[in-house]
Amino acid sequence: MARGKLRIYLGAAPGVGKTYAMLSEAHRRVERGTDCVVAFVEHHDRPRTEVMLHGLEQIPRRELEYRGAVFTEMDVDAVLKRRPAVALVDELAHTNVPGSRNSKRCQDVEELLEAGIDVITTVNIQHLESLGDVVESITTVRQRETVPDEVVRRADQIELVDMSPQALRRRMAHGNIYKPDKVDAALSNYFRPGNLTALRELALLWTADRVDEYLQQYRGEHDIRSTWQARERIVVGLTGGPEGRTLLRRAARLAEKGAGGEVLAVYISRSDGLTSASPKELAVQRTLVEDLGGTFHQVVGDDVPQALLDFARSVNATQIVLGVSRRRAWQYAFGPGVSATVARESGPDLDVHIVTHEEAAKGRGLPVARGGRLGRSRIIAGWLVGVVGPVVLTLLLTSVWNTRPADDGPGFANEVLLFLTLTVGAALLGGLMPALAAATAGSLLLNYFFTPPTHTWIIDDPANVLAIIVFFAVGVSVASVVDLAARRTHQAARLRAESETLSFLAGSVLRGEDGLEALLERVRETFGMESVALLERGGEVEPWTCAGRVGTARPIERPVDADVDMPVGDHLVLALSGRVLPAEDRRVLAAFAAQAAVVLDRQRLKQEAGQARELAEGNRIRTALLAAVSHDLRTPLATIKAAVTSLRSDDIEWSEEDQAELLASIEEGTDRLDHLVGNLLDMSRLQTGTVTPLIRDVDLDEVVPMALGGVPEGSVVLEIPETLPMVAADPGLLERAVANVVENAVKYGPENEVVLVSASTLGDRVELRVVDRGPGVPDEAKERIFEPFQRYGDVPRGAGVGLGLAVARGFAEAMGGTLIAEDTPGGGMTMVLTLKSTPGRPPVPPDLPAHFTS
Repeated sequence: MARGKLRIYLGAAPGVGKTYAMLSEAHRRVERGTDCVVAFVEHHDRPRTEVMLHGLEQIPRRELEYRGAVFTEMDVDAVLKRRPAVALVDELAHTNVPGSRNSKRCQDVEELLEAGIDVITTVNIQHLESLGDVVESITTVRQRETVPDEVVRRADQIELVDMSPQALRRRMAHGNIYKPDKVDAALSNYFRPGNLTALRELALLWTADRVDEYLQQYRGEHDIRSTWQARERIVVGLTGGPEGRTLLRRAARLAEKGAGGEVLAVYISRSDGLTSASPKELAVQRTLVEDLGGTFHQVVGDDVPQALLDFARSVNATQIVLGVSRRRAWQYAFGPGVSATVARESGPDLDVHIVTHEEAAKGRGLPVARGGRLGRSRIIAGWLVGVVGPVVLTLLLTSVWNTRPADDGPGFANEVLLFLTLTVGAALLGGLMPALAAATAGSLLLNYFFTPPTHTWIIDDPANVLAIIVFFAVGVSVASVVDLAARRTHQAARLRAESETLSFLAGSVLRGEDGLEALLERVRETFGMESVALLERGGEVEPWTCAGRVGTARPIERPVDADVDMPVGDHLVLALSGRVLPAEDRRVLAAFAAQAAVVLDRQRLKQEAGQARELAEGNRIRTALLAAVSHDLRTPLATIKAAVTSLRSDDIEWSEEDQAELLASIEEGTDRLDHLVGNLLDMSRLQTGTVTPLIRDVDLDEVVPMALGGVPEGSVVLEIPETLPMVAADPGLLERAVANVVENAVKYGPENEVVLVSASTLGDRVELRVVDRGPGVPDEAKERIFEPFQRYGDVPRGAGVGLGLAVARGFAEAMGGTLIAEDTPGGGMTMVLTLKSTPGRPPVPPDLPAHFTS
């Protein structure tokens, strides 16, 4: 049964029209006679979307009860039983209610595809798993429902549903997306123009990368080698010389002129291994190109210009940047140089930029051999000299000396030397086989034309027989020596190239590089493969899974599907597709496979170490929490218990003053207990990452006075100018942070000194300073006081659990601000809370919803 096709409508934000576009496509297919049903579509009470459901068959949903409420989910069994040609499934990243057939809706979709049902679905860019951190940094909202990127990338068709931020905000204001009571909160938070613009750019770039993958795959399947200038890709040819930095910066400027331009730096390592490249300079240039946003590649090639052009065409490059040759004028006698050759052979599809630099014409040493193996042109020349040369020489000798007496000829010895010269020349040019041909042809021609009796195959003089035998032996010997030298040169070149590759591999180990895909990409480039995958399995009978993959060819699912496989241990295999490698290449491939296993283990160890750190931090918090509960929380409880017991005692008749005092003790203990529990809950929220601030424009002179309710009257002086710009903050979190800082200052300050709370502007920031005249804190302890469960000095037990400042800093950082401690001139400590100002923006009405979920 053929697998179904997956089509995804991708949007930058809710409300751009993904579901509407999906339903429109369904109506078009139904009109064409396609069996199309609605498996699950959520219209969110949007009238226009709801209307689009009319006329489409809808599969009844499955009802599930969870925590006393009833939820509806897609009924996978009903869809499989109905077995339509096309099923519409909205919100691919949705997490199903516990008790469903699968935990994620994308798993439901996978079942439908395996059953041969085509699926059309929708997803927003912020729900892609790899973009979670980026989206959170833009919108300050963490997406709880995500879908793996690989699920979306495997789609047969991805269609971007685009809408400008201004148009989307207009749709929002008109009530076409959310209900009127949520519009103001949405427009001022998640749907701000900056957020929407950034999300739109993310969607466009992600889709462009996916389109590029489709293009590369299509070019590979159809063996298209010419450049399609769909996107500016600039290849920089590096030689390892100092001019490389100039070329990279020039290429980066060229890329900036075209939107989405890429820079790919490539170093061609000759197969003979003889190169003047400086490893140190190459390392510097590699770092530079990565800092400029490009990528570094190293390719082994016999012919440097051809290897550079092949690489440029394989990545669909549009431009090549090369430097002016560092050769001196006399060195051009050895050839035109790489730059001139590339410019001549690039063709009309590649633009070649020759960039001048300070190292031009300063010399680069003598040119080296083209390669250990004889090139094609030399072999052809050797055969011409070995086969045609003896015939031409015979014609010259016979035509010149036929007009003269026989004793006026050059003599048999000289004729042998002339033919021997041709044999040596053929050996030097073409190697063993052309030299053997020259020696054989020369022996026969000497025998027939120049050995008495001529024009016969009979030799009268034994000396001539010996001369021809010696001639043949010398020719064969010279050819053998030249061929042996060529093979030894090729072996040395190959070993040198292998040593360079292994040296780079060892350097990556020492540098601690742990990018598995980067390593697999280097394997693919080094061996000229179409795709490389690292496969693993848990046991002999378990299926293979892919730990990492690069390339545009068909995916490798099992080692038997690969052209080359290199085992690493019992359950790990490096699989390559593209061509069969010679046996001598497997030694280097084994080193790459071992390094891939090390990188995979290193990545997993990092993940385990991160999990271990989180567990250790959690254990530390739990231990401190237990200590706080066992002592600090029991102190106010003991006070409350004693006061209540006294009031209920029948043995003592309390006066009204005593009763008031006991009730005041109960109230004070309850307030302390409430404050301690509040801080514990706030710290728990910070540790678990569940604090999601609602950032809006806030006036400090409205929030700060409300934060002083927990301190004695007259203990704080406020100096907050009315002209102070508003700040971007969450009012509730800001109030709690300021309250904790002020209460801490009052607690540690002298009884006869007031705490000063002042505010001022500094550039685009607003600083709120809480100044006390207490004992202060030394510099080495200023950071420690912000750690959870830390109390400085000889504070008595029961005065708190040491969470006030930790919670205050956590809330400040959650709002994009900072909280630091400074010394107060003359003694004491000053807490500085810094927040970003928003001048010129009107304040947000205080009746907005407490939270907003996109």
